[in-house]
Amino acid sequence: MGLEQNHGGQYLAFQTYVQSFFTTLEECGIKPYVVLDGGSGTSNIKLETNMERGGDKVRRANSAAQRGNTEDILPVLTQLVFQQTLIDMAVPLVKCIGEADCELAALASEWRCPVLSKDSDFYIFDLPAGFLPLDHFRWEAADSYIPCKRYTTSHFCSFFKINDQFLPAFATLAGNDYVNLREIKWVKFLPGGRRRKTYRIASLEGLLNWLRCFQTTEDAIRAAMTLMPNVSRQEQTMVEKATLEYRLPSSSLQGFFTEGAALSLPKEVTWVPDWVCASLAKGDLSGDVLDMLLLGRRNMHKPVEFDQLPSSNLVSQPIRQVLYGLLPALGRSGVLEVDRVGLDLHTVTVKPVVQGATQGLRLDSLPQADRTVRLKVCLETLGVNQETLEGVPPHLRLPVAVTCYWLRRAKPDLKLLKSLLMVMIQGELNRQEGLTTALKIHVSSAAREVLQEFSSFQLELRGNISVKGKGSMTTYWLLGESDSQ
Repeated sequence: MGLEQNHGGQYLAFQTYVQSFFTTLEECGIKPYVVLDGGSGTSNIKLETNMERGGDKVRRANSAAQRGNTEDILPVLTQLVFQQTLIDMAVPLVKCIGEADCELAALASEWRCPVLSKDSDFYIFDLPAGFLPLDHFRWEAADSYIPCKRYTTSHFCSFFKINDQFLPAFATLAGNDYVNLREIKWVKFLPGGRRRKTYRIASLEGLLNWLRCFQTTEDAIRAAMTLMPNVSRQEQTMVEKATLEYRLPSSSLQGFFTEGAALSLPKEVTWVPDWVCASLAKGDLSGDVLDMLLLGRRNMHKPVEFDQLPSSNLVSQPIRQVLYGLLPALGRSGVLEVDRVGLDLHTVTVKPVVQGATQGLRLDSLPQADRTVRLKVCLETLGVNQETLEGVPPHLRLPVAVTCYWLRRAKPDLKLLKSLLMVMIQGELNRQEGLTTALKIHVSSAAREVLQEFSSFQLELRGNISVKGKGSMTTYWLLGESDSQ
């Protein structure tokens, strides 16, 4: 896309890009259905892989901060902007309970439609209509149709003369997200006289040639274990489980998309309140919630930042502690947060906090809780009292409260506060564009001093108001941009 990633992202440009993509699909007569990953699932089968990837991401994020190079570290709100854009465009969307691969493959098999993705696992699933690798999907060159490449397992198996039942074993033994069998040098099974390519390709061709010797997947897995004399029983079990990950389940996504039916849940999730699962499926909740409930673990974001500084996630930790206090399954044990310290990943137990208004809330009935109680919990968590927000337009009260929390916890430079204030004001001006009435925002004397530094806003004395705990305060109306600017 060529969008800036190292300084918080270009969300408006990204939104426009997403809109263009889905508009192009519509113009070409394509009806998309978007299926997203939720949490990590109900097991720890990919824990080692996720930790390795997390560590690599921390190092790449630090490199981007130090050198300014692009390391493909998506800004924190990228997925949220993506989801909201799809909702605004009425594009059908679902977020799975765990990883989406199997559910998406099962839906594509039932509907006999292709899958568009960057995930290499779809090279292994048996998809009747094939797999469209996103890197070869030339939608920007579309003119009533989209040039692309379509991959099918049948063509692959025919070319390499291998039975399709061995594809899950091929993916597992080659090394995927679940296991990594580094001990076996598959290149030694490459047929004699075959021209050597890269070592990786030669290894894969050697593995394919080796698999031709077996009648069943089970025979191949057992034989592979004999090639690793030091393999543990636990590792062998992981390999066997990994091959089963490519079996297509019966999907509940079709019912969700066509009838609005609830997603089918694994037995480990059935105790989770219905409203949590429904909100997750619609994209209203992050998949992290299920990781916290089911696994007691949360992988923190790894944004672009200098390794010498503390993790920026520490600023929001008090907010997460209140969230953890609303999750009864955690008890008093807390959540294992996986975050960086310097360039290394560490796991720290963060205890829940239950105090004040949160003591009267229950997860299963949270949506029915009294609005005043929920508001009180929000303000207590952010450390802001309601009187502080008097005079602030209702739609700006949350941004202002969050800004107060940010000022107190992060202690940003004054120039950052000025920048944020300018963005908020410009947003209001844009929102009011085209209205005949003047924009009038109530601001304090302190805000007035900041605005006067820019000499581009009209301010009018409003008068004195009484603020509880602070006495009389002089305030002003912000009318809009000055005509001279």
